[in-house]
Amino acid sequence: MTNTLDAALRALALPDDHPGLDGLEDRVIARIHARERSVSGVRVGGLAAAGAVALGILAAGPGQSPATAASLAPFGAVSALAPSTLLLADR
Repeated sequence: MTNTLDAALRALALPDDHPGLDGLEDRVIARIHARERSVSGVRVGGLAAAGAVALGILAAGPGQSPATAASLAPFGAVSALAPSTLLLADR
């Protein structure tokens, strides 16, 4: 009785390789070097960066004055609606 695992291990032990694997490493390395020499990727990246900067400038709009925060002054001027003034109003 042969087990499917035994058959698979026997098939792995055979020295026959797929013919398409001959020179695979050389083809992969050649394609990697060809991509490195490609300048179009740098051009696209530069164009995308310039577009992002232009979009940021356009989104910011013309020079606007900075926003100013309203002063809360908790220890400064007395507010007419402060709890201490409302509670002491009857006295």
